[in-house]
Amino acid sequence: MSEHTLKLIQEDPWLKPYSNAIEGRHSFVVEKEKEITQNGIQSLSGFSSGYLYFGLHRQKNGWVFREWAPNATAIYLVGTFNGWEKNENYRLKKIENGNWELLLPEESIHHQDLYKLLVEWTGGCGERIPVWCRRAVQDGQTKIFSAQVWNPPKPYTCKNRNFKPRTSPLLIYECHIGMASQDEKTGTYDEFRKNILPRIAEDGYNAIQIMAIQEHPYYASFGYHVSSFFAASSRFGTPDELKHLIDEAHGMGIAVIMDIVHSHAVKNEAEGLGCFDGSGFQYFHAGRRREHPTWDSLCFDYGKNEVVHFLLSNCKFWLEEYRFDGFRFDGVTSMLYYSHGLGEDFTNYGDYYNGHQDGDAIAYLTLANKLIHEVNPNAITIAEEVSGMPGLASKIENGGYGFDYRMAMNIPDFWIKTLKENKDEDWLPSAIWWETMNRRKDEKTVSYAESHDQALVGDKTIIFWLMDAEMYWHMQVDDRNFRIERGMALHKMIRLITATTMNGGYLNFMGNEFGHPEWIDFPREGNGWSYKYARRQWNLVDDPNLKYHFLGDFDREMLRLTGSVKDFQATDIQKIWDSDSDQILAYKREDLIFVFNFNPARSYTGYGFLVPGGKYRVALNTDDKRFGGNGLNDDTVEHFTQPDTLYESEGKEWLKLYLPARSAIVLRKIIN
Repeated sequence: MSEHTLKLIQEDPWLKPYSNAIEGRHSFVVEKEKEITQNGIQSLSGFSSGYLYFGLHRQKNGWVFREWAPNATAIYLVGTFNGWEKNENYRLKKIENGNWELLLPEESIHHQDLYKLLVEWTGGCGERIPVWCRRAVQDGQTKIFSAQVWNPPKPYTCKNRNFKPRTSPLLIYECHIGMASQDEKTGTYDEFRKNILPRIAEDGYNAIQIMAIQEHPYYASFGYHVSSFFAASSRFGTPDELKHLIDEAHGMGIAVIMDIVHSHAVKNEAEGLGCFDGSGFQYFHAGRRREHPTWDSLCFDYGKNEVVHFLLSNCKFWLEEYRFDGFRFDGVTSMLYYSHGLGEDFTNYGDYYNGHQDGDAIAYLTLANKLIHEVNPNAITIAEEVSGMPGLASKIENGGYGFDYRMAMNIPDFWIKTLKENKDEDWLPSAIWWETMNRRKDEKTVSYAESHDQALVGDKTIIFWLMDAEMYWHMQVDDRNFRIERGMALHKMIRLITATTMNGGYLNFMGNEFGHPEWIDFPREGNGWSYKYARRQWNLVDDPNLKYHFLGDFDREMLRLTGSVKDFQATDIQKIWDSDSDQILAYKREDLIFVFNFNPARSYTGYGFLVPGGKYRVALNTDDKRFGGNGLNDDTVEHFTQPDTLYESEGKEWLKLYLPARSAIVLRKIIN
């Protein structure tokens, strides 16, 4: 190939010195696809249909069960149907390529029966949960997991089959089913569907990103230590209840994105894949690469076609079986680099092409994106990736990896660092502008001020950095408190600038839109197995006597504002003015002008900006009394620009405004 073959290189001259590496990765993906599809004899989607073959399936005249376990010497199906005893009638037969099979009559197994595999290998044996099982449940007393037959007589029937996500812009509500309950307990799929989905729809979000769906033994892992990749977590309810939730979300116009974990797996052997057939490296690397150095988990070997088959089938399964609309891939940085991104700075392009990258993992991610969009052309894929790998969210045919979006992970880091280290008078608009706009032009990002990461115990949410313990005593509407008022003002400003500088999507974690107090701490031995901090206190935002509803109301209006401009996320962003000494920033998108005064003490009268001439009306004001502000401006007043002969040829005139300290205002040009 020439260095001008791929569009990724053509559009970024800084990548030309690394054209060989980029083209080599692209060629490797092409060859890998040819290999696994036998030069196109079958489609990528056809290759990725393992879930239709492996696992337990009801057939016309009974049941069939299949498993891949190349190191096993014998396998038995044990369960409630045979007293959990080793029985020759339930012994699997070894067929080809390390696969095992068992055929059973219809009366042998029933809906909701519990089962496992007794796997034997040279020198040992153990009970295992089948790799491809679609449901695993935990015994309330022993806490032991078992697979469960799920074959209801009247399975859930989808009603909204032609749903298509709205992505202009993509507005994501990141959520966790278990902690969505008001009560101190584990919430359910049904409760979320009935109680939380209507809130999300009313607030204006058009997508939910659900965490912790894949079954995981330890609740407090937040779903990131997966054991059963094809099983929806039973602690929240049944598969049918999850399908009902997704279907109802589609009926409300809400896309459902799954937080999928293909970057690693739980080490557990009884529940997970850690030593399924006795080998320890059936799905994972052998040797030092087997264990993740900081996550206490196991690392997939993406160089094995069987592993690629397993993971690609997993993607297709969730799309087809549950009708998820796409995935947010967790831990992509860990997949891309042999170092898992640990201890590397990524300060120049050479750091992405120095041979420290895992070509097999890159190929898997690229093929996963191709498969997902082959199965559902409207699917959404998002990469959680911190190193800034070029091309991650570029099209595959252009030399990229095929994600639709990448997370703008620099933005929340910037806000937390600012809140921790800088005095208010040291907030620099130029730095804020740089961080919110620091992205590749050819890749869409999901901007966010904070996600679940910033809410975990040991850290603080933005609202807690701003207010801390004052929140417990001064959130009544009639209570005037400086720290609370400062926190309310900056909370709105931080979100407004983060959301309105996006170039793809915007994300908020459940409850943070109204400044949910405290942290997230799941039940564990260290807190007495308490659910106090593993829930959401919706009563706070619902109470008109508390200030939380001001923040919730502002969030709703902010999202409506982004929806009022066609393809808001794709419109040009033009900086109008910034002054670090004044702490003023202004920018323009279409007919909207955004003006921020980060100065904590100084208000400005008649502060002028050069904008397209005409009449402007206030579209949103963080200082509006409706949002807990002081209402220092009369937002019913229309603003007229003043001509200046010096700028007449540019079509610009002076817009002069009163800018209260620590506030932001959005104006819309009125077309007569």
